[in-house]
Amino acid sequence: MVEPREELVAHISERTSRDDLVERYGISRKKKIHFILGIVAAIAVMVVVGLSLGPTDIPFSDTLKIIVNCIVHVFDDVPAGFTNIVVEDRMPRVFMAVVVGAALAAAGCVMQGILRNPLVSPFTLGVSTAAAFGAGIAIVMGPALFGGLYSFHVDFIGQTFSGSALVTMLFAFLFGMLSIALVIILARDERVSKATLVLSGVVVSYLFQAGLSFLKYISDDGSLRDITLWTMGNLWSATWANLFIMIIPVIICLIYLEKISIDINTLSAGTSVANNLGTNVAKLRMHGLLVCTVVVCVCLSFTGAIGFIGLMAPHICRRLIGNDNRYLLPASALMGGLILLISDTVARNAFSSDVPVGILIYLIGGGFFIWMVVNKRWREVP
Repeated sequence: MVEPREELVAHISERTSRDDLVERYGISRKKKIHFILGIVAAIAVMVVVGLSLGPTDIPFSDTLKIIVNCIVHVFDDVPAGFTNIVVEDRMPRVFMAVVVGAALAAAGCVMQGILRNPLVSPFTLGVSTAAAFGAGIAIVMGPALFGGLYSFHVDFIGQTFSGSALVTMLFAFLFGMLSIALVIILARDERVSKATLVLSGVVVSYLFQAGLSFLKYISDDGSLRDITLWTMGNLWSATWANLFIMIIPVIICLIYLEKISIDINTLSAGTSVANNLGTNVAKLRMHGLLVCTVVVCVCLSFTGAIGFIGLMAPHICRRLIGNDNRYLLPASALMGGLILLISDTVARNAFSSDVPVGILIYLIGGGFFIWMVVNKRWREVP
């Protein structure tokens, strides 16, 4: 008599032959690639829409001609005024939205994979709050700390940078990096649980939030307004020079994160299994968190605190294409770029004034997670 368990094993073996598994893997891989290509197409469409809409609406056909002329000059019937508006005013902001959204989403995806917690993001680990505290120090105490250097100007790639802006960006970057130092130190000890790492990030975030609140309390009206606008998050500083400075470290960091995506996959089976497969878990966590922090701080130093991108984009993509970080990471990055581009386009055009995009992102992110909690299909992470 054949035992029921043996019958089940035999049945599964019959239905999961090697050829069948190869076919299923091929179908799953094509689905992931098609999903990524679909996001790329959506970004391309939104780029044209974002370049066309504004205080002066430009026909889509003229926008497409201007984009083509940027690559190779073909069309001579485009008004020069339209070209200046698209190329000098809107194009840096549109591209910065894509780059920043991609960087924040990719960092959130990797942090979630490294710490095996789907609720981890640069915000929950204190990076954004610390960067805001650093920017607040520069805004409130910069003139006293740096004197005349705070008001100097320097020209770079045809763009004039003020000393105050450079100091604010530098302080935001440095304090953002400082916030992750404790998490990286704890991550080097394999005995420390992932929950403890996340809790440490939350505690660090509260400490920097207290410092930021104190800076608001002692600041004058002008400084208080600058701090408030910075913490809202915006893309008002988008220029070709800023974009050029930002995009180089972002690309380098994203390439590195994609390179370690296979090692991050091994962590899904547990630390012991990952170590047995040859992954140095402590080194992976330390390097991964450090690179994520670098890319987040680079972006936030130019845009201010923009939240929820690092949570929303990975959640959406994980539900649609699964947990394989080789595909999840680029999909999340592209989804983050698309979300921020759409949000910024709405923020620029749907209101009487140019509203900080961070406000809209908070509304979208809050609504998304409320819906996710009440929706049974999305409640549990696969």
